[in-house]
Amino acid sequence: MAKRAARNAFFPGVRLALLRWAGYAVGRDVYIADGLTIVDELADVGTVSIGDRASLAPNVTLVASSHPNASRIRPVAPVRAGPVVIEADAWIGAGAVVLPGVRVGRGAVVGALAVVTRDVESLQVVAGQPAREVARLPAPPGWAELPP
Repeated sequence: MAKRAARNAFFPGVRLALLRWAGYAVGRDVYIADGLTIVDELADVGTVSIGDRASLAPNVTLVASSHPNASRIRPVAPVRAGPVVIEADAWIGAGAVVLPGVRVGRGAVVGALAVVTRDVESLQVVAGQPAREVARLPAPPGWAELPP
């Protein structure tokens, strides 16, 4: 219930509080725009973690588990589940999809509409479907000394 309410919360601060109340790890100074979708099972509490100062643009989807539900192909279809981790200072572009078991590194950028199927390194910029590296960001001044 809290997850669904967070998706439609008008105020970003309320959105963050509801996600925390639903059992997700959400750091400090995080920005989550409208339309965040988290796909997981009820028993998967704690499978999504969003680090300090991360920014998620509108309509981002974080998929912690995926399967064909009651379909007859369920016994033979690939079932995927795993935590989704968005580290500190990462920026996830509008409409991006992050799949199960993926870690988006510290300060990484995921382009709009990207489909992230594997880990993104710190300060790496990825885009496309599936997401591929398009650039590397230089470390900001004092980056090594800053706490994650």
